Amino acid sequence: MADCPSFRRHPLASSIDLVRWLPSSSTSPSGRLLAAAAHDPTSAPAASSIHLLPLSDPGSPLASLPLPSRATALRCSTAALAAATSSGSLHFLPSSFDSDAAVSVPGGAGFHVGPVRGLDCGGEEWVTAGEDGRVHVVGGAADGRVVARRVWDGKGMSGYEAARWASPVEFATGGAGCGVQWWDRRKGDAVVAQCNGIWGHGIVTGMVHSIDIHPSRKHICVVGGSSGTIFAWDLRWPQQPIPLSGVGLNRTAEPVCESEVWEVLFDTCTQSSDIISSASARILPVMMCSEDGILAVVEQDERPLELLAEACAINSFDIDPQNPSDVVCALEWESIGVLTRGRDAMAE
Repeated sequence: MADCPSFRRHPLASSIDLVRWLPSSSTSPSGRLLAAAAHDPTSAPAASSIHLLPLSDPGSPLASLPLPSRATALRCSTAALAAATSSGSLHFLPSSFDSDAAVSVPGGAGFHVGPVRGLDCGGEEWVTAGEDGRVHVVGGAADGRVVARRVWDGKGMSGYEAARWASPVEFATGGAGCGVQWWDRRKGDAVVAQCNGIWGHGIVTGMVHSIDIHPSRKHICVVGGSSGTIFAWDLRWPQQPIPLSGVGLNRTAEPVCESEVWEVLFDTCTQSSDIISSASARILPVMMCSEDGILAVVEQDERPLELLAEACAINSFDIDPQNPSDVVCALEWESIGVLTRGRDAMAE
């Protein structure tokens, strides 16, 4: 019998747009830590910030960093926490969360004009992708400065919503009007493959909101987008995306929701119904969250497994890499939730 998951809701003073687990540290006196992007529209002017929260008491931030505008992307590595904003800036905090040591790349003509939606760490470098159609690779210079190098400028013809590294030289981007693109820096920072998705079949729009790439299967992307659509893209068969969920797609992909899918992540806790091997063509289980408040696991050719059904949007979620049975999610109504599953909670 599978263990029943437990769910704890923690009210906060501001709206929470994004939430991430920070890498576990045995030296932290507060135990496990979260990073949350908060926004308070009731203040004048509206205030946005990044909070460091102890899991034991998320309502009592240990530290905060003000942002010039609302956070649109939040990622962490072992060395730093990075936040991108709606005004096009990028902010780095060291893993110590020392605000005096924070560095930033200002928004504007030299970087991004408008919201930066895609952000990910690829070892020593970060990739950013914005609604302005620009893609940058950001890294440190020898003199300690942060340098952003423009890889692509769509000049407003297309906008990006997601970016994800697959390896130190490859990454994927997605958004509006461009589907999903695969970049290879060994080939002159060029797009080497493109997938226009499986939009249509009763779906009016085709927007990519989130991309994830499994570390052991770097040739496979899972994509979340508009109208409840989730699909996998295997570079070995680039013209045959695999539907996992979607309204009006076909009878083999049962929709898990009918709204925007804000985030997708491969679920390392869920046990697939098939034997997992690196040679298998089966898509590994995927967790998603949506505008209509659904947190669920979807698996190829299986019924979706609903974990949460909230009365508000679930803006983002994250699976603890050290404890994959634990999931934290950002609820639109000024709270975060922590879901704990047994190690075999999802096994049949």
